[in-house]
Amino acid sequence: MGPDGGGVGGVIGALVYGALAVVALRLVLSYKSAAHALRRAWRWADEWAQAYQYYEVPRLAGDGGGAENPLFRKAAAYVASLPSLEDADAACVLSSAAKSNDFALQLGPGHTARDAFLGARLAWTNAGDGRLVLRVRRHDRTRVLRPYLQHLESVADEMEARRRELRLYANATGDCAPRWTSAPFTHPATLDTVAMDPDLKARVRADLESFLKGRAYYHRLGRVWRRSYLLYGAPGTGKSTFAAAMARFLGYDVYDIDLSRGGCDDLRALLLDTTPRSLILVEDLDRYLRGGSGNGDGETAAARTARVLSFMDGLSSCCGEERVMVFTMSGGKDGVDPAVLRPGRLDVHIHFTMCDFEGFKALASNYLGLKDHKLYPQVEEGFHAGARLSPAELGEIMLANRGSPSRALRTVISALQHVAPSPSSAQPQRTSTAARPPRLTSRLSGHLDGASAAASEEASTAEHSPRGGGGGGFAKDAPIREIKKLYGLIKYRSRKDAGVVPVDDSAASPNGRGSDVSSEKDR
Repeated sequence: MGPDGGGVGGVIGALVYGALAVVALRLVLSYKSAAHALRRAWRWADEWAQAYQYYEVPRLAGDGGGAENPLFRKAAAYVASLPSLEDADAACVLSSAAKSNDFALQLGPGHTARDAFLGARLAWTNAGDGRLVLRVRRHDRTRVLRPYLQHLESVADEMEARRRELRLYANATGDCAPRWTSAPFTHPATLDTVAMDPDLKARVRADLESFLKGRAYYHRLGRVWRRSYLLYGAPGTGKSTFAAAMARFLGYDVYDIDLSRGGCDDLRALLLDTTPRSLILVEDLDRYLRGGSGNGDGETAAARTARVLSFMDGLSSCCGEERVMVFTMSGGKDGVDPAVLRPGRLDVHIHFTMCDFEGFKALASNYLGLKDHKLYPQVEEGFHAGARLSPAELGEIMLANRGSPSRALRTVISALQHVAPSPSSAQPQRTSTAARPPRLTSRLSGHLDGASAAASEEASTAEHSPRGGGGGGFAKDAPIREIKKLYGLIKYRSRKDAGVVPVDDSAASPNGRGSDVSSEKDR
């Protein structure tokens, strides 16, 4: 072979090697595609070796001329929420007419989305003619099918409830039978924005989630699917706001009942006229029981208590499921009949108290966007000295001064000075539980785990202990609190002797040295 033939062979060899290098490079770069192809081949082989049972879910009931099949609507919504739909070979993209930038996926005709439940693998296929087909392995169908369909309906109902508009109902009386008047429920409070101890908030959230998923459990126990909460504490501590946040989290309509309107029969009729998946709200329960409703009906305290007990757990209260009942009290539980407070009527007790420093920081984060500030140590000293403000008071200060966080904090410091305990009252506060400064850290003294009434009594006893680090009755030892208070007083006096004024001149008293109240404000 001549030189020309050798040159041509070299060019051909180079081209072959180049082509092989390109193929190898493409394989390396597309290893994900190759892995996907291998997974699909393995899935095809596994499906070919298994025996399956197929269940059709038609859009229309009967032979196609009937009404819409409710299961089809729920199944379509459930399949659209599956994470595996994003990995499907084809999907339809839809936008919402009510909300902008709200997009949803739906399974494309002839394609499949996979799901897993109780260890079994299932698949949904869009048949393209108004039918969804569920595929289940034959040996799993008896164990999985019915629980899976119940799970599907539960998830679809929850999704639908969260999408619909919530409404607020209030009872009204007149010449006719009791009736409800309603308006859209637009309260913006959520569990995320409520200023509350994070541990307690997590426990309440977990309790509500457990209730939402507890239908089968309640039925197995033979109990009505209902949960009741008592929110008690001083005015302005956020009880009504927390009730609104609970309704928003659950996706329930709110029925605000005024117990002073109508007789016992009217209250029963009102309960019978409420819907499932609703939150029944009764505010100022203690005021009504003590005859402070101002309706002048002449009803005795015993008659009022009997009326409330019948309302709480009478037969009429059992008509309708998936209800949450929330009662609020503006004072303590002293003087309220223990029969009203027992579990079964009031399952979970949450104590709302005045703000401490942790609650203040949560409010400052929400209102002012602050995580830290140079004035925080002075605010902390005021709280450590025993001063307390309600969340409503702090919220109003921050709202009025939202344009200047520094001015808002100086106003808070000034307000703490005016409510700080005086030296003469410091000693009684160490020994008197009645004079103990309240705190925001709400206390969950109810029975999240089904504990007995003794657990509630222990939590009530812990309520009079020194300040704790969270909910559920966990409190620090008294000596630690006393040492902190002593340290705060010493620190404040040392600052005063050094001529350091913790707030601006506007916060000082007319005598130029501050009032006796402000002298004990910081810790």
